[in-house]
Order: sequence, then structure tokens, then C-alpha cells
Amino acid sequence: MPSSGRHVTMLTEGTYPHVHGGVSTWCDQLVRGMPEVDFSVLSLTGSGREPVGWELPPNVRRHTAFPLWGPTQGPAPRRPLVGRERRRFVDTYERFLLSLLDPAAGCDFGEGLYALAALARRGRLTAALRTEAVLRSLMWIWSMPHLPTAAARPTVHDALTATDLMEHALRPLAARISPDGVAHAVSSGLATLPALAAQHFEGVPFLLTEHGIYLRERYLGYRTEAQSWPVKALLLAFYRELNTLGYRKARLITPCNQYNRRWEERGGAPAERIRTVYNGVDPHAFPYAGPEPETPTLSWAGRIDPIKDLATLIRAYAIARAELPELRLRLFGPVPAGGEDYRTRLEKLAAELGVADGITYEGRVSDVARAYAAGNVVMLSSISEGFPFSLIEAMSCGRATVSTDVGGVREAVGDTGLVVPPREPAVMAAAVVDLLRDDARRAELGRRARQRVVDRFTLHRSVDGFRNIYRELTGEPPVPEAPAADWTVRLTDPWRQELVGGGTLS
Repeated sequence: MPSSGRHVTMLTEGTYPHVHGGVSTWCDQLVRGMPEVDFSVLSLTGSGREPVGWELPPNVRRHTAFPLWGPTQGPAPRRPLVGRERRRFVDTYERFLLSLLDPAAGCDFGEGLYALAALARRGRLTAALRTEAVLRSLMWIWSMPHLPTAAARPTVHDALTATDLMEHALRPLAARISPDGVAHAVSSGLATLPALAAQHFEGVPFLLTEHGIYLRERYLGYRTEAQSWPVKALLLAFYRELNTLGYRKARLITPCNQYNRRWEERGGAPAERIRTVYNGVDPHAFPYAGPEPETPTLSWAGRIDPIKDLATLIRAYAIARAELPELRLRLFGPVPAGGEDYRTRLEKLAAELGVADGITYEGRVSDVARAYAAGNVVMLSSISEGFPFSLIEAMSCGRATVSTDVGGVREAVGDTGLVVPPREPAVMAAAVVDLLRDDARRAELGRRARQRVVDRFTLHRSVDGFRNIYRELTGEPPVPEAPAADWTVRLTDPWRQELVGGGTLS
């Protein structure tokens, strides 16, 4: 049966529809913006018991949570592999491991992955990986004298840890998706596994969107993981090869900014298959914020997470407050599950710096425009971003911004805000003080920021881009684009009303 652009399987990992955040906001906007398209959502989760945090619109016909941990999903497991079948599997898996740890061996990662996918689809991969033969193979390859892992003297415990992590990472290969639509992975990494398998076995068109750079964030995250170096070497090599395979196999890659595009090209993505589609916001839902607060205030909106680097923001606030004693910092947004320790560390840091009395944690707010209006300047301190919604939302509200130079931030801001290096609190503080001492400059930057959003980053422009991409991938003619000057009319569709006043946090 030929694929149709009127059915899309959206593949997510740890985001929509379970948690709030920039990627989840984008997913919800996309689904609601195309009521004529039927969506299925396959969300990779931790346990599979995570609650759904979004009210799914009627055109989401099916939602399946696929857990990476806990009981395996997919076909009922059969008897373990034995005899010749087991020997073939061990040979396949050794070649797969060599493709990760010894590229000079000439083994093909994709060939190995698809062989593992065939087993996973029959419900036999998990049992096959939980064998002594697999552990022996990994120990043998790790200990090959010409490989750097040999010097680390990996242990059997290391092999058990690495094999367990690999088994869980490979589980999505068992997930089946509809063969009569587009497979749209909204991040690189594990979300691409079902799409790669569906493309290989059923010919399903595979579309890949990246907001942040998944591989870069894995490297950043593994810096603080407790596993030994051989374990990290194996897992990072897996993510690196999977990332490259996804870039090579996707029919189209749609980064949300040019910064991501450059990373993707360096990662092996063919330039002719990359098409940038910027995130968008509704200027009606994020109108001019109105008068600034009388007390000088910095506002921040997002989730309380290490990647947002609020420690740098708090340090910058402390430096700026030494020059502007009345300055306040208001942090809007939730603490995700597991993030409680990070917030505690932030509170201790503020106390050590003597500024805890000037910082308030406001929690989640239903109207995020109010969070941006609460500050004279809106801050973004992240060490990794794609094309952050919090930034373009604040710009739409006409607030001046100070942001770290990561991801697509500089593309979003242009000349309408101040961009500073990440992890440089003194530089961030100097930018804050300069803006707070120049009322006219703040007002002018805010005015230009809103105009930039209206001209370049509207919600309908983003949704229309993907509507035509879905049609293109399935051979349907594109929908004619309305004139760019007609943006005020194009933002009056009935579905838009569901977003007004609701706000989002990135």
C-alpha cells in the first residue's frame, strides 16, 4: 500500500506527551496545526508508567508508550537461540561490536543493526543478549591489544553493565509502526530505531527532526556518569554510529536552525537532504508584555535542569546584584522528576553567595507570557539548546534578552538582544548591568525583537513547512503558501484558540 501524507507516526524519546518542554511544545503545535492529518505517537519512556501530561487532540488516533526498562515489549519471547542459530547470532553481534569499537575491522554498523532488528521483531533479541557468550565476545573485543580499551583492564562487571545498557537501548527495534504513513522521529538517537527498521523492512519514508544535537548532549551527559571508561566508550560509539546512520538514511532532515545543520553535515548528513524549518510561536498568544516591573528584575522560564545551567545564572545574578542591590531573579518552571537534588544544589549556591533572599522559584505557570512580563530582562543560560521556545516567546513579548551563545540562539536573536558565552557569569552579569542601566536601549531591543518574531518565526510558517514536507515525502502536491504579509489572517484558525493563554515552558 502506498504511503500517505495524511498519516504520520511521531517518534519521541522522553518528551511528548509525558513531559512539558520545548520539544513537547513543538510536537503539540505540529499535531494541532494539522487537524487533517492522523497522527500516531510512539513515545520511548523509562518504565511505561509515566502519566500523559498533555491533553491529546482528536487527530492523535493512537498513543503507545514504549518503555526502555521493565518488561520487554513486542512479540512474546520464544525459546533461547541454540545451535547454529546461536552461533550465527554471536558472529553477528561480534561484527556489530567491532563496528563500534574497531572501525578499522571494516564491519558495517547498519548491517549489524538491521540483523538485530530482525531478531527484535521476533521477540528474540533480549534473550539472545543475556548470555555468557555475548559477555565473552565483548570481553574479547575490549581486550584486543591494539584497542585503547585494553589498557583500561575492563572487568566482567563492566561487561555485564555495558551489555545491560545496550540491551535496553536496542529495545525500540522491536517497536512496529504503521506502514502506510511517514515515520517522523523528532530527535536523533533511540527514537530513530523504529523508523530505521520500518524504512528497511517496509519502505516507510523516514523524516528526522533535530532540536538539540542529540549526540553532543550524550557526550555532555556521559562526562558525569559513574560507569567505567570501557562502558562509556561502547555506549558513546553506539550513539555516534546510530546518529550517522540516521543522517544517512533519513529521506529528509529538518533541523530547527542553521547551527544544527552544520553539525549534521559534519556528522555525515547529505547537504541536499537537509532543510531548515525554524520553530515558531503565535504572536497573539505572546503579545507585548506592557510596563516593566518597578523593581529591577531578571526573569527566566524553563525546567530546572542541569543543561539549563542555572548555576551560572545565579552566579551572574550575584555579581550584578553587587552593583544593583535591588535586583531580583525570578525563576519560572517545574522541577522534573529526579531534578530535586539539582534544585537543592542551586539553593545552597545562592546561600553561599549571599543572594538567596533575592531569588524566587515560581514553579509552573499556566500563562508563560506572564513570566516574561515579570522581568525587565529575560535570561537564558543554557549550555545546550536547539532553537529555544523560551527565547522567541520572550522576544514576541517585546522583552530584551541576555542569552548564551549555544545552538540556534544567535540565529533567533539576531541584533535584538545580547548574546554571551556559556559558563561565563562575569560576562553575563556585565551584559545585564549594561541593559538595566539603559532604559532606551532595552525598549528598542524589545521592539525589534517582537518584529523579528513576526517577520520570521510565526507558528503557522513552521506548521505549513512540515505540512508540505509530509506531502512531499509521500508524493502529494504541496499546499500553496499564503502571502507572508497575511500573517495576521493566518493566525485565526479555530485550533489557535486552544493555545492562546495556555503558554509553554521550554
